[in-house]
Amino acid sequence: MRLFFFRNGITMCIVALSIFKLPLKQVGGKPWLLLFRALIGFASMLVFFYNIAHIPLADAITFSRTAPIFTAILAFFFLKEKMGWKAWMAVFVGFLGIVFVMKPSGFMLSKTDLFGLFSGLGAALAYTSVRELNKVYDTRVIVLAFVSTGTIFPALFMLISEVFHAPMFDFMMGHFIMPKGIEWLYIFLMGLSGAIGQVYMTKAFATTRAGVVGAAGYSIIFFSLLIGIVLGDPLPDFVGLFGILLVILSGIIVAKEKE
Repeated sequence: MRLFFFRNGITMCIVALSIFKLPLKQVGGKPWLLLFRALIGFASMLVFFYNIAHIPLADAITFSRTAPIFTAILAFFFLKEKMGWKAWMAVFVGFLGIVFVMKPSGFMLSKTDLFGLFSGLGAALAYTSVRELNKVYDTRVIVLAFVSTGTIFPALFMLISEVFHAPMFDFMMGHFIMPKGIEWLYIFLMGLSGAIGQVYMTKAFATTRAGVVGAAGYSIIFFSLLIGIVLGDPLPDFVGLFGILLVILSGIIVAKEKE
C-alpha cells in the first residue's frame, strides 16, 4: 500500500505540474464517467499490486492482459457490438489459457486467481471509459483523476490500518513506513515511469487503432517474464507457459477483430 501511495502521489504531482505549465483545453461534461474510470482503475490496480507481491510477475501481468477479452464481452452484451466467430473463438482460447495459468484445484479458485480475473475485468472497464473520456477531456485530466484517487484512498487505508486490522482486507491495508536513503530514488523513478506510462497509454487509446495498441501491449508479458526471472521468480512450467501463450494469442486476435 505504501508503494501504491507513493507511486500515484509522485505521478499526481508530475501531471499537476504539467497542467500548471500548459493550461487545459477541453470540453468536459462527463464527471461521473471520469469518477467511474478513476475508481475502477484504482480497484483494478490495487488487486494487481497485491498479485505482483504474491505470485510470479509474469502470471500477474498475464491476468491483467485479459482486459481485451473482457472488453469484447462487455461490448457485445452492453454496447450491442457484433462479434464474429473468430472473436468468440479467441475469447474461448483466452479463458482456456487463464485456466492453465491458474491450475485450479477442482472448482476452487485462490484469492490471487480471483484478484487476477478482477484486474483484467477492471482494466477492461477502465480502458473502455478512457476512449469515451478522451473525446471531452484533456489526457492529463483523465490521468490526474486516476492517480489522485490512487493517492487519497491508500492514505486513508493506511490511517485506518493504525486502528483496525482484518486479515481478509490485507490487500487494502498497510502501515505507513517512511522510505530511507536510496528508496526515495526508487520511488521517484517508479512515479516518473508511472506518469509517462499512464499518459502515453491514454494517448495511444485515443489516437491509434485499438488492435495496434492491444497487440503491442502484450509485449509486457515477455518483459515481465524476463524481469521476474532476474528477480528470482521460478521459470513457469509447460502448462503455465502454454496458458500465457494462449492468453497472448487470444488478446491479439480479439484486439484485431474489434478494430
